[in-house]
Amino acid sequence: MNSRVLAAVAATVLAIAGSFLLIAYTNGAEKRALAGVQTAEVFIVSAEVPAGTPADVVLQSASKQAVPAKAVPADAVTDPAAIGGLVTTVDLVPGEQLLSSRFQDPATMQTPGTVAVPAGMQEVSILLAPQRSVGGQLQAGDTVGVFVSMKTPPEVTHLTLHKVLVTAVQGTPAAADPASDASSGAASEDVMITLALTAADAEKVVYGQEFGTIWLSDEPSTAVQEGTRELTREGIYK
Repeated sequence: MNSRVLAAVAATVLAIAGSFLLIAYTNGAEKRALAGVQTAEVFIVSAEVPAGTPADVVLQSASKQAVPAKAVPADAVTDPAAIGGLVTTVDLVPGEQLLSSRFQDPATMQTPGTVAVPAGMQEVSILLAPQRSVGGQLQAGDTVGVFVSMKTPPEVTHLTLHKVLVTAVQGTPAAADPASDASSGAASEDVMITLALTAADAEKVVYGQEFGTIWLSDEPSTAVQEGTRELTREGIYK
């Protein structure tokens, strides 16, 4: 065996030995750092986890590690059974502890971008051009006024419903489509607006959509709603 081969073998052996020594030193340093410190074992995330991921999948991307007990939150996951059947409610990042507060029963989760429907109310969706829905800028959680116009004589428009809760909005191209007119911030296509309504008010909205036209205003809780009337052609200039 010539000297070059011997040198290459020696270099390889030294590299392997150096790696083992480095690992041993690192492990020793961690043990020395925790010496005399009360510790607890928790699950640490080792890879990015998107919201909505089942707990059993999350646990495949986590490892159990000892950390100082004083750094462990009260809701830290120490037993996998505690999050069995649940899913993450937020994105998880590497290095963070698994917390039970970031998991939820998927059956009770609210769809992102929506708000809960008040008890006893129904949801009705209407498709409107952007100018009829505040430029397509409405968001879930807003409250709106509902104007209903009937075109058959005598033509009439009336602010029929006040402060109606928007529970969901679908189709806002200005925010999602780079080709849309982003400078104006206005949507360029029809927008689907879902409203929470009592049964009687749902009838009015459906009737207006079927036999007339509907226009929405952004009507926050502070908006004054008095002074409206059933407006006809004869009363437009009064």
